[in-house]
Amino acid sequence: MSTDTLVSLAAPISDESGPGLFLRIIVVASFVGIGLLIWIMARAFKNN
Repeated sequence: MSTDTLVSLAAPISDESGPGLFLRIIVVASFVGIGLLIWIMARAFKNN
């Protein structure tokens, strides 16, 4: 996907010019996902 396509998809989500809110949601979701991955890996290796 090109950047223009992503910005046009993010336009209904955000009232600001550009993908501000959309990118914030993506960043927060990625941090949550990384945190869950670390937590799952820590629990898996703790049992060994």
